[in-house]
Amino acid sequence: MPALHRRIHRLATAAALALGALGPLAGAQDEGGAAGRERAPGGRGQDEPARPNILLVLADDMGFSDVGCYGGEIETPQLDRLAAGGLRFTQFYNAGRCCPTRASLLTGLWPHQAGVGDMMSDEGSDAYRGDLSPAAVTIAEVLKDAGYATFLSGKWHVTKQIGLWYGLPEVDARHNWPRQRGFERFYGTLHGAASFYDPVTLTLDDEPQPSPRGDFYYTDAISEHAARFLREHFAAGDGRPFFCHLAYTAPHWPLHARARDVERCAGRYDGGWDELRRARLARMVELGIVDASWALSPRDELVRAWEDEPRPEWRARAMEVYAAQVECMDRGIGRILSVLEQHGALANTLVLFLADNGGSAEEAHPLWKGGLHVPRSTRAGRPVRVGNDPRVLPGPEDTYQSYGRPWANASNTPFRLYKHFVHEGGIATPLIAHWPARIADAGALRHRPGHVIDVMATCVDAARASYPRERGGLPVTPMEGESLLAVFERDDPERGPLFWEHEGNAAVRLGRWKLVARHDPAGRRWELFDLALDRAETRDLAGAEPERVARLAALWDAWAERCGVRPWPLR
Repeated sequence: MPALHRRIHRLATAAALALGALGPLAGAQDEGGAAGRERAPGGRGQDEPARPNILLVLADDMGFSDVGCYGGEIETPQLDRLAAGGLRFTQFYNAGRCCPTRASLLTGLWPHQAGVGDMMSDEGSDAYRGDLSPAAVTIAEVLKDAGYATFLSGKWHVTKQIGLWYGLPEVDARHNWPRQRGFERFYGTLHGAASFYDPVTLTLDDEPQPSPRGDFYYTDAISEHAARFLREHFAAGDGRPFFCHLAYTAPHWPLHARARDVERCAGRYDGGWDELRRARLARMVELGIVDASWALSPRDELVRAWEDEPRPEWRARAMEVYAAQVECMDRGIGRILSVLEQHGALANTLVLFLADNGGSAEEAHPLWKGGLHVPRSTRAGRPVRVGNDPRVLPGPEDTYQSYGRPWANASNTPFRLYKHFVHEGGIATPLIAHWPARIADAGALRHRPGHVIDVMATCVDAARASYPRERGGLPVTPMEGESLLAVFERDDPERGPLFWEHEGNAAVRLGRWKLVARHDPAGRRWELFDLALDRAETRDLAGAEPERVARLAALWDAWAERCGVRPWPLR
C-alpha cells in the first residue's frame, strides 16, 4: 500500500472497529438480493446495472484542511472511511461564498447564470436577482424527471423569497422554495445563517415551523430528518433510486455546540494557530494532498503570533467549539450511512462530500444584533450576547460568536485568504467521492482541477438522465460542467478554463496557471501564479509574464460578458 494512503486506512480501520455494528462499507446486497442490479420499474431488464442513489453532502464555511483525511486534527472518522473507500480530489473548487456556490452546485451553471451573482438581493439584472433563475434547472428537477425520489435536509439559501419572516409580502412567493424546485421532501432553513438552537426560517416541506422545543440542535435535526426521509423511502418500496442533498450549516458561525462535544476537544488548540498550521501542512504532505515543495503561505499580516495573543484561552475555546461543530456533522453523516447500510444500499450510492467556501475570517460584532439570523433572546428568554467578546465563552445558546481570522487562516492551510475571496483559501474545497460499485481505486487521490459546476453533469451522467432544453415552456441554459465519472476511473490533469467573480474579486484558471485579483476601487491588479509550483500563491509572476496575463485576462473578460458579470460595486 502506498505510504500516503496508510494514515487514511488506519483512520478508517479505527472508525470501522468503533462502529462495528454498522457492517461493511461495500459489497452489501440490496433488498432485492443483488447489489448493483436494477430493481426499478420502467421496462429495464433485471441484468442491467442499476442507476445509483446519490447522496450530496455540503459543509458550510469549512476550510480545506479541517477534516482528518485532508490533514486536519478534527476527528472525522465517517469522512475518513469514505475517503479510504473512495477518492479524494486535491484541486476541486467552489464559488467562494455560500449562496453563489449553492446556486452553482444545484444548477451546474456559473453563479451569475443561475441568478445569484452576489447575495440574496435583487440588483437589477438577471445575473443578480438573488433568486434561482427560471432559465436554470436543479439537480433535483432533472433527476425527479428521470424517476428519482428527491430529498433535501438543511440549508437552502438560493432565494430572496423569505418575506414571511421579514414581514415583507412583496418577497413572499414560494416558486423558488425547495419543493417547487424538484425536492419531494424538505426540512431545513431558507435563510443563510441561524442559531443552531433556534434557527430562523425553519421549514418542513412548505410549512414554516415554530421555534423548536427541548434539547434541539440543528446539525442533529438535519441528520435525523434526512435519515427519516430515507427510511420512509425504503419502506415505501417503490424501487426508485434517490437523490438526497444533505446541506449542513456546520461549521458556519455562530459558534454553537453542545457542552459534551466541546469537552471532547478541550485542550486540543492550546498550542495556537502557528503550531496548528505547521502540523497540518506536514500531514497534508504525508497524505499527498499538497506537494512538499510548496511553501506555507505567510501568516495573515493582521494576525498576531500565538505567543503575542492577549486572550489565548478564549481563542482556544473558539476553535474547540468550531471543531465540535464539524465532529457533530461527521457523526450525522454516519447516521445516514448507517441507514444505507441497513438497507443494503451503500454499495451503489454515489456519495459526494464538499464545502461551499473556505474558512470564514468574519468577526462577529455586536452590531449584528439587527440581522434576521441573530435572535434577540434565547427560547428561555435570556438575552443573546452577540460579538467576539473574550469575557464570554462561545458554545451556549445565549452566545453568538465566530472563530475569526486567525483560525480561518489555519483552516485554509496552506493557502491565502478566506471565504469571499477567490484566492485558493476562499475557493479550494475537499471533495470526497465514494461509490464502491463504480470506484475501484479505493483510497486514491485525483489531482484533476474541478468545480462545483461539475456536480450536475456528474449526477446526470451517473443517473443516465436527460438534461432538458426547456422547462415550463422556457429555454433552459445548458449546463457548464463536465462529468467526473471518467475521472473516477483514471486521473486526467487536462481541464478547460475555470472562472470566478464575487464582489469584484476575480480569477481564471487554465491548466497550471491562475490569474487572480482582489477587488480594488482603484482598478483591478492581476496576479499570476503557477499552481504546479506554488499553489499557496506566494510568488506573483504577472510582471514576468505579461503576454500570459493578457491571454488569461481576455478569457476572463469574455466569460464575464457572457455571464452578465457587472463591475463592483453594483450601485
